[in-house]
Amino acid sequence: MFNHHDITRDACMLHGPLALHGYDWWWHSFTAQDDETGEDKPFFIEFFVCNPAIAEDEPILGQLPENQKAGKRPSYLMVKAGTWGEDHCQLHRFFAWKDVTIHKDAPYRIEAADCLACETALKGSISVLSEEAEAHPEWMCDAGELSWHLTVDKQIAFNVGYGASKPLRDAEAFAMYWHAEGMKSAYSGTVTYNGRTYTVRPETSYGYADKNWGRDFTSPWVWLSSNCLVSKKTGHPPCQQRF
Repeated sequence: MFNHHDITRDACMLHGPLALHGYDWWWHSFTAQDDETGEDKPFFIEFFVCNPAIAEDEPILGQLPENQKAGKRPSYLMVKAGTWGEDHCQLHRFFAWKDVTIHKDAPYRIEAADCLACETALKGSISVLSEEAEAHPEWMCDAGELSWHLTVDKQIAFNVGYGASKPLRDAEAFAMYWHAEGMKSAYSGTVTYNGRTYTVRPETSYGYADKNWGRDFTSPWVWLSSNCLVSKKTGHPPCQQRF
């Protein structure tokens, strides 16, 4: 567990058995400032892919009753984006595998329509009408519009070491793997959310980028995110501790 960059762990892992029964996702979270008010607002963006070996001409959504009845498992690229807070929102956009281009080796790159994710950039848009969200509960999303055009500078990594090394990945020793190539990341660019523009600045983006992949999800799963930590003993942030 140390700051050791390894972009090979960010490559798409859906080959071999995982192409038939596996998932891979790249996650980004960061803070932007409202251009009108200057207020901070947190956003997240995720590219999630699963089961390319069973792809069809349209995205296969596992939540649809007819797909569950037929025993079909999901297969698609899902682009997720949203925000937390009082006007929280989660938006999803689905693509069939035939409409997706992936450079599977490092450095990774995934594209579909105007959506792109790679080691150094994020671009895309999602628009879901209220009537669409209501008519398609299988989309599992709210209504709204969000677009983004960002650069990413992954400055500090969190590498779990041998646990996600190539031998253990090839052996599929674990049901789920994790790598944080950008435990500390600086984002820059713009986000437009429901008609409002937000600017993302490297010094105030407080960014984070990681990925998970595997054939199953850990259970239970607890994800904690925090900032502005202060020691109860000294009253100072960790970076100001004296030992």
